[in-house]
Amino acid sequence: MAALFTPNELPSGPRVTIDTVTNLEELAALRADYERLGCVSGNRVPFALHDWHMAWCRHFLNCDPRIRDEPLFCVVRNDRRNCVAILPFIRSRRRIGPFTVSYINPLGLAITEIRTPMIEPGYEFLAIHAVQAALQKIPDWDWVHWAHLGPEMEAALRASGRPLDWHQPPMADVVLDLAPTWTEFRSRLKRNIRESLRHGYNSLSRDGLTFEFEALQEPADVRHGLDRYFELHRLRAEFTRGPRHPNRFESETSRHFLRDVCDRLSSRRVVRLFVLRIRGECVAMRLAFAVADSLYLYYSGFDPAWWKYGVMTTTVAESIKYAIENGFKTVNLSPTNIVSKSRWGPRQIDFPSAYQTGPRLRSRLANSAYLTAQTDDHRLAKVLKTFVTRRSWD
Repeated sequence: MAALFTPNELPSGPRVTIDTVTNLEELAALRADYERLGCVSGNRVPFALHDWHMAWCRHFLNCDPRIRDEPLFCVVRNDRRNCVAILPFIRSRRRIGPFTVSYINPLGLAITEIRTPMIEPGYEFLAIHAVQAALQKIPDWDWVHWAHLGPEMEAALRASGRPLDWHQPPMADVVLDLAPTWTEFRSRLKRNIRESLRHGYNSLSRDGLTFEFEALQEPADVRHGLDRYFELHRLRAEFTRGPRHPNRFESETSRHFLRDVCDRLSSRRVVRLFVLRIRGECVAMRLAFAVADSLYLYYSGFDPAWWKYGVMTTTVAESIKYAIENGFKTVNLSPTNIVSKSRWGPRQIDFPSAYQTGPRLRSRLANSAYLTAQTDDHRLAKVLKTFVTRRSWD
C-alpha cells in the first residue's frame, strides 16, 4: 500500500491516514478490516462485503478490451491503525477517437445494486476530506462518481468545497420493518396486497394444488439451484405481460460472477436461495443475502406458465415469513420504489449521488457526454451510449 495522505495534512482533531489498494493481493489482505468495519458501520447489504468485492474484481475488471480498469480502494485508518473507512473505487481509462477518458467510479457496475461506501460513524468528514486530498494527487482523471451516499457522507461531501454536480433524483432503496409475527405484519398491510396474497394462496387451493417453500443454504444446494435460477430469471425477462425485467445474467461473465460470489458467501452462511415448488416442479425462485439483522432480496425468476397463480408474490410473502421466523429485523426489497414493492408498505431510503469533474474543459465535456448518454433517450444520447457508456461483460 502507498500512503498518499499524512496526518499533519489534516485539520486539528483526530488524525487519520489513507492508503490506496491497487491490486487483488492487497485487497485480499483486508478481510479482517472489512469485517470489523462492517460491524461498526452497521452495514446491512451484501455489496459492501469483502467476498463481493473480491469476486467482482476477479470477474469484471478488464473484461472489456476497450477499457482498462484497475482497483483504487481508499482505506482510511485512525491513529490506532483501525480501519475507519473503505471507499472502493475503480479507475477506468477508455480510448474514444483521439482522446483517452479517465474516470473513477465506485466498484459495482454490472449487477451491484447499492454501492455505498463503509465509514465508521463519526469519521465521515475526516474520511471524505482525506479521500478528496488523495484523489487530487492522482493525475488526469476527468471525473469522480460519488455514488449512493448516506446522509452524513452527503453532508461531508457538500462541506468539502469541491464543485459537484448532484444527480437527481437520488436512488431510492425500499426496506420493510418486520413485526414479531407474520399475523401482525400481515394485519398492517394495505388491502390491495392482502387481496393479492389471498388470490395467490386461494387460486392454488381451488385447483387442487399445494406448494412447498424451501430456503437453500448449503453451498452444494445453492450451486445446484443456480442452474434453475438462471433459467427462471431468463423466462421472467422474456415474459411480455406486466413490467419488463432485463436479464441481468445474460452474459456468461455475470453468471460466472454470481456462482463465484454465492460459493464464497454460502460458505459463510450468507446466501438464501428461496424456492417455490408446485407438484415438485420449481416454479419461482428468489436469491437473498443475510447480512447482520437484515435479509436482502436480490433478483428473482419464475415460470410464466404459473403466472396466473401469483407465484412471485407468494414467494416474496414466504420469504418475509422466513425472515420473521428467523429473527431478522428488516427485509430489503432492493432499489427502485415500484408498485410491486411499494404495495408492501416499505420505508424509502434515499441515496444521493454526485459527479466531481476535473478542472480541464475536456473533462467537463466528457462528463457531460457521459451523463447525457446515461440519462437521456434522444438520438444524440443513443449515439453517445454506443461510444461512451456501453460495456461488454462477455
